[in-house]
Amino acid sequence: MGEPVSTQQLRIGVIGAGAISGQYSRTLSRLPHLPVTAVADLSPERAQALAGQHPGARVTGVEELLAADDVDLVLNLTIPAVHGEIALAATKAGKHVYGEKPLALTVEEGRAVMRSAEDAGVRVGCAPDTVLGTGIQTARSLLDAGRIGVPVAATAFMTTPGHERWHPDPEFLYRPGGGPLLDMGPYYLTSLVHLLGPVVSVTGVSTRPTTSRVIGSGPRAGTAFDVKVDTHVTGLLAHASGAVSTLMISFDVWAARLPRIEVYGSSGSLSVPDPNHFSGDVELFTSETPEWELVPPSAGYADGGRGIGIADLAESLAAGGQQRVSGELGLHVLDVMETLLRAAQEGRTLPVSTPGTRPDPVAGILSF
Repeated sequence: MGEPVSTQQLRIGVIGAGAISGQYSRTLSRLPHLPVTAVADLSPERAQALAGQHPGARVTGVEELLAADDVDLVLNLTIPAVHGEIALAATKAGKHVYGEKPLALTVEEGRAVMRSAEDAGVRVGCAPDTVLGTGIQTARSLLDAGRIGVPVAATAFMTTPGHERWHPDPEFLYRPGGGPLLDMGPYYLTSLVHLLGPVVSVTGVSTRPTTSRVIGSGPRAGTAFDVKVDTHVTGLLAHASGAVSTLMISFDVWAARLPRIEVYGSSGSLSVPDPNHFSGDVELFTSETPEWELVPPSAGYADGGRGIGIADLAESLAAGGQQRVSGELGLHVLDVMETLLRAAQEGRTLPVSTPGTRPDPVAGILSF
């Protein structure tokens, strides 16, 4: 299973009990040092259902949760449009905060969150934490060991015909703060930063082939809604390391035979698994062994699940170090996405304003 890590207790208050909360709940339920003490949601029924999964947790209002003495960290699982608002309120209340991606609706709002956290002396974490799993971390260990030589380029593809086929309330995915890039792009961009380092400039193109979509499942199936954002985005990313990545994120592709992520080096290539998951096959092709070879997991959290990023934050507090899925990383990824969309609109290459840093790797196989 892997070596355990030291950590400290953080009592969790959850704001937002929608679909994604179930995955976090399952992870937190097996991490006794991260007890859920309070839950707030617009739907009292949803809040009660989530609170009922955690002994002693209560249903509260948002303001009561933010003021609670038994909440050390706010888990922000609200819709993207209010991620920044809730995170800012949490930091102003002196709480650590860990939130779903993106960090905020705009870079300006994200910067305000980070300034507030610094003033309050609290930590900010931001999904995705899938990069801490054995898939991305094993791939990174191979890169760091020089197994494909000097990284030259990478490709990253996420294609689907759209989430409205299965999501019963998909409108937020097609409004500002949503779209394929802000919804799914963080998985791929966060992985690329972990693998190749921060991005310094971007070039992009985007399109919106349809102006309306139809809900395909649930009680509102057949309901049409407006599309307010571009749904197919392609970008060229220049990393500070000198590597160049090509990114394509789309809600307009019915079928494709594209890899999720591949990295190409001066003496080999690396096939990286789906960054939406914590594990997956890593394959290596080198000039010395000119065929694809499956590589067993060698790094990352073996028991990864959504919420491991909170445990990583707690561990960094105990050790006095920096967390690997930090607010700073979330802000850099948000900046890359915002700049890419602006570059697509303006038809030119633009610099990324946040410097960003390559997070520390997960050394070896770990578990909580």
